[in-house]
Amino acid sequence: MIEKQVTVKNRAGIHARPAALIVKTANSFTSNLYIERDTMRINGKSIMGIITLGASYKTELKIIAEGADEELAAEAIEQLFLNRFEE
Repeated sequence: MIEKQVTVKNRAGIHARPAALIVKTANSFTSNLYIERDTMRINGKSIMGIITLGASYKTELKIIAEGADEELAAEAIEQLFLNRFEE
C-alpha cells in the first residue's frame, strides 16, 4: 500500500474535468485507488465519488493505492495534482 499527501493547487478545485482526469488515469492501472479527505474515503475510479469530496483550492487529500502497480498509480495521480490538472 502506498500513501501520498497532495494539495489541490488549481483555483477552481476539483470539478468535473479534473475528476474525469483522475478517473481516466486511475482506470489505466489495475491497483485499487482511494482518495481521502478528513474521514471520507472514496473510490478514485468513481467520478461521482471524487466530486462528492468537495475538494476546493488548497484542500489536503491523501491518495492511497493498493495492488500490483500501486507505486506507478499513486505517482500518476500525484502528478495530476502537481500539474494543476493541466489547467
